[in-house]
Amino acid sequence: MQLVLDTNIVLDLLVFGDPAVQALTAGLGAGTLHWLATAEMREELRRVLDYPKLAPRVAHHRGGAGPVLGDFDRHVRLVAPAPKAPLTCGDPDDQKFIDLAVAHRCTLLSKDYEVLRMRKRLALLEVRATTCLAS
Repeated sequence: MQLVLDTNIVLDLLVFGDPAVQALTAGLGAGTLHWLATAEMREELRRVLDYPKLAPRVAHHRGGAGPVLGDFDRHVRLVAPAPKAPLTCGDPDDQKFIDLAVAHRCTLLSKDYEVLRMRKRLALLEVRATTCLAS
């Protein structure tokens, strides 16, 4: 199964070890899940890890941004940016995740309200938008 993960899900996975992403952790480790991302998504994660309110927590949990980005690089299959999807997200920062999920017709894991409120319209484009694999 191919997946696109928004940045908040990535933080839960690679920084905080949130129990809600245990199935994701297991699937990536077992090779049954394939995480797709672009260089732009990696760059967004790099910027977010340095946010003043987040950086101390990243340092506490992971020792800094380096190990997080290393894990990102190990788990992700980098692909080319996708063309604009026929749907537009209310949050322009989330559009790249929608575009990639639509282009690859795969599951999009997100906690973002603007993404999740598009579930029905995304489903018509063969994209499952959800907060976790179990939902």
